[in-house]
Amino acid sequence: MTDSIFSKILSTTAALAMALLPVAAQAQQTAQQGGQEAGAATNPFGFPADIVMFEQQDPNVRTATAKVNGAVITGTDINQRVALVLAASERDGLPPEEMNALRMQVLRNLIDETLQIQAAAAQDMAVSQEQVEQRYEALARQNFSQNPAQMDAYLIGVGSSPAALKRQIEGELAWNNLLRRNVAPFINVSSEEVNDTMERLKTSRGQEEYRIAEIYLSATPETSEAVSQNAARIIGQIREGGSFQAYARQFSESTTAAVGGDLGFVRLATLPEEMAEVARDLQPGQIVGPVPIPGGFVIMLLLDKRQVLTADPRDATLSLKQIAIDFPEGITQDQAAAKVEEFANAVGTIRGCGDAARVAQTVNATVVDNNAIAVRDLPEQLQGSLLQLQVGQSTPPFGSLEDGVRVLLLCGRDDPQMANEPDFDQIMDRIEQERISKRAQRFLRDLRTDALIEYN
Repeated sequence: MTDSIFSKILSTTAALAMALLPVAAQAQQTAQQGGQEAGAATNPFGFPADIVMFEQQDPNVRTATAKVNGAVITGTDINQRVALVLAASERDGLPPEEMNALRMQVLRNLIDETLQIQAAAAQDMAVSQEQVEQRYEALARQNFSQNPAQMDAYLIGVGSSPAALKRQIEGELAWNNLLRRNVAPFINVSSEEVNDTMERLKTSRGQEEYRIAEIYLSATPETSEAVSQNAARIIGQIREGGSFQAYARQFSESTTAAVGGDLGFVRLATLPEEMAEVARDLQPGQIVGPVPIPGGFVIMLLLDKRQVLTADPRDATLSLKQIAIDFPEGITQDQAAAKVEEFANAVGTIRGCGDAARVAQTVNATVVDNNAIAVRDLPEQLQGSLLQLQVGQSTPPFGSLEDGVRVLLLCGRDDPQMANEPDFDQIMDRIEQERISKRAQRFLRDLRTDALIEYN
């Protein structure tokens, strides 16, 4: 599967605190009151310049388990959730150092998840087993043809379990319940704010918008170095083939984690200055980070670009015919090259789409029709070529010995109309979601602050 099913079903909204290792900030000693105040700002606890640890713990002895207000998180819980992350990223394993960091990140995720489930129960909003089973079965229908038993077997096969995924579903539902009661009702967006936003959109018509995915990791001056190192490890894992969306869902501290970190299309002016400066030079598919921003770091992936309220050629709908030939097993490169040349010459004689079947028959090719496919849904390498074609023309041959060689013949094209302006309700919803995201982060921090957590 090119897109692991778990990049779809690992969708927790739990925010994660990344590897907050205590780092002592050295305070500047000056005789002036202003210098003392500046030192207090960067060293609020008044750490001494030289710190001596009276107790050293052997990291090889400590086990990654915890009790959260009395609820136990076991090593098995961590192992099975790590297996979900690796399955989502289509990874067989990680180097020992990276695996240890991943396990600690997963432990923090499980702690947050437990706090959310407990808080929902305390407010008489506990998630029922029936609700969890309904969501689980819906995922099975989506990915395993309405066969929960097949999904059970898959989870066990990758080293996880149905219980691990159901626990994550329970945490997500519990968090949504909490946000609906404790955050969403207190978010107010005025009509004037929405109208102002709509006017700004109109005046920015034609400017570029960027569709960005993010992984946000909070940090303080004391934890900045450790969080940056964790972010660098995540980037390395993604560049080695991991799913950005899966890592965002599991580790991002923004509520965009629920949608794989996707911010949607945004203008650079609406982003923090540090993010805007980096995004301006990105190309679709490019990942960058960790980028320091107020409050922490962000990993950014540029998904797409477009112009504000301007029709995008890639939204054109095409009618295509695919003409393809396969190669017999054992064919040599020279034989294949000769067959491709014959195929290309035959395609060059096509006089319109109605002539495709006749020409295909002369070279034993197959023809497949698709009368409604958007340019943007095609592989990126083909999009530019197809946009340059006139009706009746074909792309150059493409393919391989294993997959065969094919061309796409353009039979019709419906160009997109002027892009629709977002309506009042859409803009209001977007502003509300941004504010809910910020309030949700504060809410989760409060849950952590009040919790009694014991580590083994």
